Amino acid sequence: MQLPLERGPLSAGVIDALSGRADLDGDRLVALVHDLPEHVDPTTDDDFHVALWVAYELHYLGFEDVAESWEWDPELIRVRRELESVFEAELRRRTADQVRRALEADGDVASRLFDLTEAFDGPSLARFIQREATREQFLEFMVHRSIYHLKESDPASWVIPRITGKPKAALVELQYDEYGAGRPDRLHATMFGDALEACGLDREYGGYIDQVPGYTLASNNAMSLLGLNRRLRAAAMGHLGAFEATSSLPCRRFAGAIRRLGLDEKAAEYFDEHVEADAVHEQLALRDICAALVDQEPTLLTDVFFGAAVCLSRDVVTAEQMLSAWQRGESTLRAVDAEAVA
Repeated sequence: MQLPLERGPLSAGVIDALSGRADLDGDRLVALVHDLPEHVDPTTDDDFHVALWVAYELHYLGFEDVAESWEWDPELIRVRRELESVFEAELRRRTADQVRRALEADGDVASRLFDLTEAFDGPSLARFIQREATREQFLEFMVHRSIYHLKESDPASWVIPRITGKPKAALVELQYDEYGAGRPDRLHATMFGDALEACGLDREYGGYIDQVPGYTLASNNAMSLLGLNRRLRAAAMGHLGAFEATSSLPCRRFAGAIRRLGLDEKAAEYFDEHVEADAVHEQLALRDICAALVDQEPTLLTDVFFGAAVCLSRDVVTAEQMLSAWQRGESTLRAVDAEAVA
């Protein structure tokens, strides 16, 4: 994968350093993050989240022609930590009410997580796509999804060595399914690539990074933030639980949209797989991972709810942004100059 295009001074400072065009000026970049202008939303801003996404991606598959030693470069880690600090603080601020209500509610951990997923109110992107989306809008939706689903489940796997006992065994069981149960062709990331290809889209990992907006990158960065930081392991599992608990019905609707629009049946196979699998996974994630983790360490309860609220709130933002653009007759994707990409 190639480095993405810059979208402002933060991403330019990181990308120019990784590409060898300039030295990394950590002091300047940290100061830029610390003094973000008031109009910059650190949960959706393009420049902010390209910079953070690039820093995170070094821990996944990396970039062509970028030295692997950059993964643990102290100055880059310092910049990343400043970005993370601002991002996490804003996520906590925006989910504080939902987390507080979950903490005050009656019931066991799993039931309160189920209640939390049902309490979030926002427009239904899945319902719109099932019933009304045009072919072009559905393809845009797939492009947004490609940023995460071509590395599906990887952010949660960072947690495996950080927990023990029952929740560890349950997480490995869930991830075994996500990674194809020993069959490379059934890796969910591979199956999503097949779905992209069946829709006539590019299945290359990160192939659409320059086209997706900051709010899509922010949702992906939230998963990496929670997964890569051991102190946030419970939040990563709360996010996983909410993700699984809100996946089965939407996947049924997405598969329905594919058939309504007359797209290749191969594109529906990925979503059909998740209708049944995620109905099982939600129980595994909420009861055997999240609740069991809190049984082991009761102090982790708040972060379990925080991670779940982050997942749900990011879904609301995505739905609002995409549906609003479509209602205006606009694309949800960024126009990219072909010469700039070249």
